[in-house]
Amino acid sequence: MIYLDSSLIVSLYCLDANSATAATLLATVEDTLLISTLVEIETVNTFALREFRKEITRQQAEASLQNFTQAVRDGVFLLRALPELAFMRARQLSLQLTPRLGVRSEDVLTVAVALELGATSFFSFDPRKRKMAEAAGLKLNPWS
Repeated sequence: MIYLDSSLIVSLYCLDANSATAATLLATVEDTLLISTLVEIETVNTFALREFRKEITRQQAEASLQNFTQAVRDGVFLLRALPELAFMRARQLSLQLTPRLGVRSEDVLTVAVALELGATSFFSFDPRKRKMAEAAGLKLNPWS
């Protein structure tokens, strides 16, 4: 299973510098595309934040949200709730890796969720999350 971070999901539904790469990559993947409720809220919030920052219009934010929501309903992504054990795993990863990597709590929690949900790969454009995921033993998407 491939865990998709919100940075990749946002690029799929809201045009940015990574949109073409995200679409091309996911078109070639045959594995299950896994997201969590954490990724869902990060995605929804990013659409709203881009609107607030005047990077997109209200109509574009609404269309992005509608398209993403429809994809989840259609089963393009396997949406799973945050597993309770992810918080314990995040604590362990924090103690083990943060002193060496200097990552944020949200980065650690995202990777812990991916691991607890059984992901073997982690696709993201976020360099901090990619660094954390790789250190935790997840395979990364092919671009850096």
